[in-house]
Amino acid sequence: PKKGGAGKWAIGAVSLVAVIAVTAVVAVSCTKNSGDSNGGGGGGTSAAPSDVASANDKGPVGIITEDPSCAPWTPITNTLAGVEGNGWLQRDPSIPVGAWTPEARVQYEAVGKAMRNAADQAVPLSKMTTHRVMREMYGQFIAYSRAYADSLITYTAVDDHLASVASTASLVITYVCGAVISGAAEARASLVSAQAPPASVAPIGDLSNPQRLFDTPDPVCSELSPTLQQLLQNPAFKNWVNGDPSIPAASLPPDQQAFADAVAPVMTSTADALEKLAKKSSNPMVQDFIQLGVQYRRTFVQALATYQANDQDIYLAGQYAPGVVSMACRYAAS
Repeated sequence: PKKGGAGKWAIGAVSLVAVIAVTAVVAVSCTKNSGDSNGGGGGGTSAAPSDVASANDKGPVGIITEDPSCAPWTPITNTLAGVEGNGWLQRDPSIPVGAWTPEARVQYEAVGKAMRNAADQAVPLSKMTTHRVMREMYGQFIAYSRAYADSLITYTAVDDHLASVASTASLVITYVCGAVISGAAEARASLVSAQAPPASVAPIGDLSNPQRLFDTPDPVCSELSPTLQQLLQNPAFKNWVNGDPSIPAASLPPDQQAFADAVAPVMTSTADALEKLAKKSSNPMVQDFIQLGVQYRRTFVQALATYQANDQDIYLAGQYAPGVVSMACRYAAS
């Protein structure tokens, strides 16, 4: 997504209920490289008797203010996006492999190879991050990217959902890192109280070969899309989303300020509904992804009164995080 303009808001919102066909990239670089006491699976992690830095992270998901994996993530995602931009983004995903043109075949094969390479390169990042939820997000990027690459031999339209999950996970990582690097996460992390610790956390498993989120629809699947639609279809949200996110709160015209005031309770209501929905899943990773969205959404609402342009990444991380589950639901149901 481009920086600034109404499209920045709209892309972050609408893509949650549309089939995402692109790994969008925000260029990031990171100078912070220590653990965070506030976020992403609770912080407070201690040294583990393994090479998994987040192994002892069993606390609540929160705002991530520092993560050592953000710097090496940048060239990985930017390289992948560059390959995807060589024609693949303009594909018709409904066309099966047997009907591909020679040009389309070259594009698909190049993206499949790039996705596999990016997945392999993300494995050490899943071990490096100090946050459980980021480790899990890397894992789903890895699992679904590889699954999409594998599917290209017998590709049908259903397999495009695999790319959607991988792309959405990539975006969450990118926007979380963007908020870290700009300082927005650190500036806003104290605005929302921490959640209660989870009753259980997902096992670490084999980080070199992570498994997909689920292969049959999770109990939250039937309600997740309607819950997300509550926000996207709300008139107050539709008015607000057309504003320019580059304008800070102090400079908002009166009508845009009114839209911001009106959308805040709607966003809060959606976050509350998502939190309740997360508790209906017995999958700890599903709970983590939805709760990540809840915390970033609530934090953004609290930031609206003093909004700055770099708060966009907090907003977008909150929008996309439940979308990983939503896209996985679509594939599992297809």
